[in-house]
Amino acid sequence: MKLEGKVALVTGSSQGIGSAIAVRLAKEGANVVIDYRSHPEGAEATLKQVEATGRKGYIVQADLGVVSDVRRLVAESIQYFGQLDILVNNAGVDGKNADFWDVTEANYDAVLNVNLKGAFFATQAIVQHLIETKRKGKIINISSVHEELPFPHFTPYCASKGGLKMIARNLAVELGSLGITINNVAPGAIETPINTNLLNDPQKLGALLQNIPLGRLGKPEDIAPMVAFLASSDADYITGSTFFVDGGLLWNYHEQ
Repeated sequence: MKLEGKVALVTGSSQGIGSAIAVRLAKEGANVVIDYRSHPEGAEATLKQVEATGRKGYIVQADLGVVSDVRRLVAESIQYFGQLDILVNNAGVDGKNADFWDVTEANYDAVLNVNLKGAFFATQAIVQHLIETKRKGKIINISSVHEELPFPHFTPYCASKGGLKMIARNLAVELGSLGITINNVAPGAIETPINTNLLNDPQKLGALLQNIPLGRLGKPEDIAPMVAFLASSDADYITGSTFFVDGGLLWNYHEQ
């Protein structure tokens, strides 16, 4: 129970990686705020799993692409639990597969607003709370191998994840003296709803698996333990780093 007495906010935790993280943090002793944008049934399912661990959960609907929603999410979380100690910036979208010259402003905004702007202002809001209450805290961004690895035809997505990399590095310097750490967890190919089309295409799936030395896609439960570690006191001397959880994909990837 390394997170006993802590409260964690996990954005985009109604399904997939976010849900697995919320449940894992609860198992480690944290009470958890579950955020969703458009899947209330998923949020309720996550809440039941959190409560099954004996911890408390609280659901808030918010669109991370809207700054006023982000600020309300953090404020409601603090109002309900009285504190926030851990922020997991998990909410994200991958956008449309498009040649760079065909990317629309709407597509660009849809991806960057959630993946980068939402994470930026959620982090800002919890940092302000930690400063006001004179407490230390942990921030973990769910990035992607594509903060490092090119992903042709998904340039806005790569830009958003590259931005998360530099936010973590910059804030590690700015926030270090406050006792606030910030790190990225970068998943590879994971079995989540966002990859449904891939999972249903044997040819594309087979080609991808050839790039993964461990020979399988990851599962949300493969990501959650790293987040739990970074949220705990075991990681007090780690900040500004990215941890790849990808089965070896990053160093073995090549375009088919």
